[in-house]
Amino acid sequence: MTDVTGLQSRSAAGRDSYDFSVILGGPLFQMFRRAHLSGDALELMHRRIVVIAMFAWLPLLLLSILGGRVWGDAVRISFLKDIEVHLRFLLALPLVVVAELVVHQRMRPLARQFLDRGMISDAARPKFDAAVTSAFRLRNSVAAEVLLIVFVYVFTILYVWPHQAAAIGALNMTTWYALPAGGGADLSAAGWWLFFVGLPMFQFMLMRWYFRLVIWIRFLAAVARCAPRLVPTHPDRAGGLGFLSETAAAFAPLLMAHGVLLAGMIASRIFFRGATLPDFKIELIVVPVFLLLVVLGPLMLFVPHLAQTRRVGMREYGTLAQRYVREFDDKWLRGGAPAGEPLVGSADIQSLADLGNSFEIVRSMRPAPVTKDAVVQLAVMTLVPVAPLALTMIPLNELLKRLLQVVF
Repeated sequence: MTDVTGLQSRSAAGRDSYDFSVILGGPLFQMFRRAHLSGDALELMHRRIVVIAMFAWLPLLLLSILGGRVWGDAVRISFLKDIEVHLRFLLALPLVVVAELVVHQRMRPLARQFLDRGMISDAARPKFDAAVTSAFRLRNSVAAEVLLIVFVYVFTILYVWPHQAAAIGALNMTTWYALPAGGGADLSAAGWWLFFVGLPMFQFMLMRWYFRLVIWIRFLAAVARCAPRLVPTHPDRAGGLGFLSETAAAFAPLLMAHGVLLAGMIASRIFFRGATLPDFKIELIVVPVFLLLVVLGPLMLFVPHLAQTRRVGMREYGTLAQRYVREFDDKWLRGGAPAGEPLVGSADIQSLADLGNSFEIVRSMRPAPVTKDAVVQLAVMTLVPVAPLALTMIPLNELLKRLLQVVF
């Protein structure tokens, strides 16, 4: 029955359904393949980065040149001075593309790991196969990506542009993409491309990522409902689920892209609106914490299973340990050892040590399949793009002087 279900799943997915990825699919992926910007496994990443980034950014440069706003004093914020737009399209957007390949490669063996480690019982196998197939179906949905495009344009027309126009009008700020006009703003040719081509494309790429995160969360929730069989003495101290932490760490480029967006926003307000870095301390705390919750939070679905596994393991291994140490005590301390059996070299001593190590592993099981290294790595990757803005508060020579004082 299990083999039949597996074959049906493979047929529905068009490939081995356990070669799992929430990235490898969807209309955009198929379009990239037809345009020779991607292979069957997201190859040609550099080609995609160049084409996508240049499609969003290069027309802005050319139109700004034609409009005489690429450099100089014609407007307060010329194109080349707008660090936010350059970080968005030349760094954050490529990182979003890089994240697809990294997450895909780390996620491919994920579903198979649950099976190879014997975590899914025969009774739960149909539910597990259904969860994989459902994830593929959502990933490949044409309707989902069309709705994302509609949402992005509605959001841009009803919120992004009106909000930006109001800010330009209120501050009477001349920019390369718009000029103040009657309390609002008039778009330049470059501005039209920015707000109705470049930004929607970037927002669609992000929204597509958020949709895939929803698929990922939904899949993990389905696996958690399959009541995975965990082993309390597994050396990863997560019952065998430690591989999930490694998969979550693969989202580092995506979080770094959000850090770049945050850095661009803060830099723009520091350089052109007189803000200072401490003004954004709330954002510098809330954004990394929120992103960590989005990426690592779904792994908390396995907390009840890990807690139960630890409780059962403590009870069962405690009983086993009690039985063994009692027999060990009777044999070696109460005269129960056979005459002539040497204590030195006895396997009983090593077995006692091994049992103690096993009990310690059970006792020290982590409450969630997340390592501290993964949390630190993701947090650092999110905040690294903001670090150079510290130079707006402390000159570089002063910063180097202080570092040298610390070292020497």
